[in-house]
Amino acid sequence: MKLSTTKISPKTLSFGLLLFRLCLGGLMIANHGWTKIVNLEVLKTQFYDFLGLGSQVSLILAITAEILCSILLIFGLYTRVVLIPLIVTMLLAIGTHGWQIFGEAEMGFLYLLGFVFLFIVGPGDNSIDARINKRTYY
Repeated sequence: MKLSTTKISPKTLSFGLLLFRLCLGGLMIANHGWTKIVNLEVLKTQFYDFLGLGSQVSLILAITAEILCSILLIFGLYTRVVLIPLIVTMLLAIGTHGWQIFGEAEMGFLYLLGFVFLFIVGPGDNSIDARINKRTYY
């Protein structure tokens, strides 16, 4: 592999996308979703009230996005669909921190960039989505 080349093989791209999905999804579950579950009692009264739904409902929606959608992202199942709640959750997280992307909202912004990138590029060939799309029924 030449370090100075701009060409990339499809296998290398697919492996990179798999690694990126594993990292983003795994870190989202471990650092954010699981933390919210552990601190559920404290957070359910302090969590940001999204669209007037109440802090408990907003917290449940955030946990669902950060855990369930991240698991589906890791496997590459319904990838673009599950990225939408993750993108919305990161936008809310950034907004909650005053849109300070060079301050408290930096981590949310980095996750947002990763999720938008995967939304544009797709999950790659090492995903369940790719396997489903390769099937032919005739």
